[in-house]
Amino acid sequence: MIVPFCAEAPEAVLADLRERLARTRWPDEPEGDGGDPWSLGPPAGPLRALVERWREGFDWRSVEARINAVPGFRAEIGGARIHFQHLRGRGPRPFPLIVIHGWPGSFLEMERIVPLLADPGAHGADAGDAFDLVVPSLPGYGYSDPPRRRGMNPVGIARLFLDLMAELGYARFGAQGGDWGATIATRMALLDPSRVAGIHLNYLPGSYAPPLDADTRPLSAAERKFLSDRDRWREEEGAYGHLQSTRPQTLGYALADSPVGLLAWIVEKLRAWSDCGGDLFARFAPDEVLAHATLYWVTGTMPSAMRLYAEAREVPLRFGRGERVPVPCGVARFAKEEPMPPREWAERAYDVVRWTEFSRGGHFAAMEEPELLAEDVRAFFRPLRRPAD
Repeated sequence: MIVPFCAEAPEAVLADLRERLARTRWPDEPEGDGGDPWSLGPPAGPLRALVERWREGFDWRSVEARINAVPGFRAEIGGARIHFQHLRGRGPRPFPLIVIHGWPGSFLEMERIVPLLADPGAHGADAGDAFDLVVPSLPGYGYSDPPRRRGMNPVGIARLFLDLMAELGYARFGAQGGDWGATIATRMALLDPSRVAGIHLNYLPGSYAPPLDADTRPLSAAERKFLSDRDRWREEEGAYGHLQSTRPQTLGYALADSPVGLLAWIVEKLRAWSDCGGDLFARFAPDEVLAHATLYWVTGTMPSAMRLYAEAREVPLRFGRGERVPVPCGVARFAKEEPMPPREWAERAYDVVRWTEFSRGGHFAAMEEPELLAEDVRAFFRPLRRPAD
């Protein structure tokens, strides 16, 4: 069952948020030693300023108005209630495309890129490259309900999204994603390659392991460097992932109760993973950051969003000898996306037909560089369109 959806948080929830922000109990902070002020996490100065904006100046109702300007729906599929936006393309033969977000983002990541893909003719591109866009919220993220029981992992989500595309009448379509979106797009292609025409990724899944044995070619220098860089990154930046994949519920109690804690958890990743040169607001407007935090807060879904890491731990993306993703793959590699493997690592199990290197941009490509990402998506899917589509 698919029904229209309108975003409208209860006023009492927003009032409670403002009260909690006013009563924040701030932690102590050691004096700086001249090094990176973010080395222990978000420093109090910029976070306090952001919290003050959240409490006094941020207008969530204007964000809801933008959300509701794009057709939104909720679908009951496989016992799960999924939120999604569905925007018909403006062009002679729009091609169906599901665009899948990651963590700690949401469907709001796609706000800038949606019009570029749905109506390219209005943005200086070819109207023949238009897409019918489906932009879902992952189960347990934003307006999608938290899973009712354990076991909703990327394979299960891929099945849900395949069913959703079928419910919408799409017999053949593409999938695009970064972060969790890359994992789920890959799983969709593995589950039903007859319907998934191709996948475009701006990240390679972190659990992806191609076949490596005595009969495969030796690792290249670039692959060895990637594996070394990946190990270093996991040591320096990976604590969040280990925690969320082992004991997410413990942290969930804190982030469900403290909006400042929730904001700090999101802010740290936006800064660390984007191409911002250490200045968060060089890439993201304060209200853009607060929109993501508020969505998680009013829906209470940060705990369920983090639990996806624990669920995914049970089904890592591993390939045996001869196993491959059986559909064409395009990869957009943005400069500050870390850790990101070289092309030859991806080609061990993906059919990479397009690989584009960008000199700027980071993990949140749809937010940071929507024009670059949109053009690469259009170019990748152009030869995969068929006259009947």
